[in-house]
Amino acid sequence: MAKEASAKIGSLRIADDVVPVIAALAATEVDGVVSIADKNVKEVVKRGVRKAPKGVRVEINGRQAKVDVSVGIDSVYNVPETSRKVQERVKTSIETMTGLEVVDVNVRISSVLLPKFE
Repeated sequence: MAKEASAKIGSLRIADDVVPVIAALAATEVDGVVSIADKNVKEVVKRGVRKAPKGVRVEINGRQAKVDVSVGIDSVYNVPETSRKVQERVKTSIETMTGLEVVDVNVRISSVLLPKFE
C-alpha cells in the first residue's frame, strides 16, 4: 500500500514500487556490484527501472522499512566489505529520498563474477 505524509500545502504519496526501485538503483552505484537479481547492472541502469525489480523486496510498516536485496559481486572485490557498502548506500538513499526509517538491509549474494581465463 502506498504511504502518505502530511504537509502544510497538501500530502505526499509514495507508490509501493518506488522504494524497491530506489534500493535497486542505490545498490548498482556500489563498486563491485555487477548484477541485481541476476540482471546485469549496465542493463538495469541503461533501461531504467520502472517497477519493483525481482531480487529487491521491501516491507514497510508505518514509517519503517526493511529491505532485502539480491546482488551479484565481482570476485575481485571483498564480499563482506562490498555487502556493507550496499547496506549503507541502500539505507541512506531510501531515508534521504523518502523520509522512511530503514531498520534492516539484508544483502543476499546471488552470484559471483569470476575472472575469465583464456
